[in-house]
Amino acid sequence: MKLTTVLATAAATTVTAIVGSIASRETDSRWYRKLRKPGIQPPPAVFPVVWTALYADIAVTSAVAIDSLDERGDHDGRRKYITALGVNLVLNASWSWMFFAWHRLVPATLVAAALAASTVDLTRRTAAANPTAGAALAPYAGWTSFATVLSGRITQLNR
Repeated sequence: MKLTTVLATAAATTVTAIVGSIASRETDSRWYRKLRKPGIQPPPAVFPVVWTALYADIAVTSAVAIDSLDERGDHDGRRKYITALGVNLVLNASWSWMFFAWHRLVPATLVAAALAASTVDLTRRTAAANPTAGAALAPYAGWTSFATVLSGRITQLNR
């Protein structure tokens, strides 16, 4: 893994985390506290721990995948991978804005579903470039799928 690649993917994931966290400041708002939440809702302390680990995972596994594609001379695959990563990170940050900042539960659930699908695709692309990196990214796909279920259930409970 090249230093320049991991610095670029780390910068992209850091920007995503910052943009999402700006919207997520509302986790202690009256609106959020009043929402009915399902029994599968993790304790609040879980979210920053999980997301920090996942953002680091995304940065490293994406750098490995990009460099693997580059080393093979698969410039088209590399370009498509970077595009898929960009779409994924935009969806990632968008959910926080849709849910916490704008209080739009149904659209937030739709964004969560799109993020989960994008994450499965990104994991597939990562595994094709480097199977070990793909396996390491699998928890991100699992978490975003769980988050979609959680978002959907919160939407149902608060309609």
